[in-house]
Amino acid sequence: MSKLFIAGEVFHGAGSLSELANIKGKKAVIVTGGSSMRKSGTLDKAITYLTEAGIETQIFEGVEEDPSSATCMKGAEIMKTFEPDWVIGLGGCSAIDAAKIMWVFYEYPDADFDAMIKPFTVPVLRNKAKFIAIPSTSGTGTETTGLAVITDREKGVKYPIVSYELTPDIAIVDGEICASMPAHVTSNTGLDALTHCVEAFVSNIDNNIADALSKGGLEIVFNNLKEAVENPNNITARQNMHDASFMAGLAFNNAWLGIVHSLSHQVGALYGIPHGASNAIFLPNVIRYNAQATERYPDLARVIGKETAEDLAQAIEALRLDVNNPSAIKEFGISREDWDKNIDYITANALADPCTGFNPRVPSLDELKSIYNACYEGLVYTEELVTG
Repeated sequence: MSKLFIAGEVFHGAGSLSELANIKGKKAVIVTGGSSMRKSGTLDKAITYLTEAGIETQIFEGVEEDPSSATCMKGAEIMKTFEPDWVIGLGGCSAIDAAKIMWVFYEYPDADFDAMIKPFTVPVLRNKAKFIAIPSTSGTGTETTGLAVITDREKGVKYPIVSYELTPDIAIVDGEICASMPAHVTSNTGLDALTHCVEAFVSNIDNNIADALSKGGLEIVFNNLKEAVENPNNITARQNMHDASFMAGLAFNNAWLGIVHSLSHQVGALYGIPHGASNAIFLPNVIRYNAQATERYPDLARVIGKETAEDLAQAIEALRLDVNNPSAIKEFGISREDWDKNIDYITANALADPCTGFNPRVPSLDELKSIYNACYEGLVYTEELVTG
């Protein structure tokens, strides 16, 4: 028997932010990032709708990209004073992920962050508040996942905190909120959603529902991402990408991810490379690597009119080029000297990453290192590259 894990209620479609006016409660803390939600008017709209619902609000602004545990502690302190019965993550994945961990520390002030790094160890939530996720980017699907990625700045490591307790009670998937998203963010986040579709489909967890969502999300991304990048005010394309991101998130929330994410988490934490951009660099070569152990890639390839795993890898590379994303890690200005200095450290962390356990092929340290080095240079991975 399997259980489908999904946000408790899902409202999607242009203008669905207005559903906040129907929320029942007394107080809400809205957690958001920099200034984009304020500048776009989305934050004021959210406050207006909550006021209509009779809910008093307090705002926590300034969540940074790749949020830290320290930021989460600050937000939890505000919540302990204000005592909300709703926690709302509004904005990009960083704001929503940070809000999730703030929520944990609001309910459990003495919780041990290091202990929660182990999957499925977050304590039972909803004793004080419930959670609403309202994404402004179309990539992570965090609005329907039990996942929050938090960075330890001192160690230079990203930790995926995994627990179905973190799955939001309400998800609002409103494509209008994405209209102000810059082209490079649209590109990065869309390629992140694409990666979720591919990794969930080939994971070592069999799930027919996740498979259907992965295929559907993949098709939508290939049909809409370039349009969303080139014509940002096309709300139909925006909503389609937002729906694809949700579908991909729902797929991986029930089948989980693989080594593309294990590899990406490390370069994001150490070098600040945008998550979707690094995913898009690693994904084609991971497909080539995993194709030795799974025959599932051709099923995905046929969704976009292709045949083989290599066809799929090349189609992703072509889409990556179409939406102006880099094809090599070195394009982010990382010197070979700096890369070589850190390669053993990030490879060891990638091997230990929770996502590695769901990959269809069990990797060795040397194999991950070879994938890393190929992707640093922008080379095609082959088995002959592995040394050790």
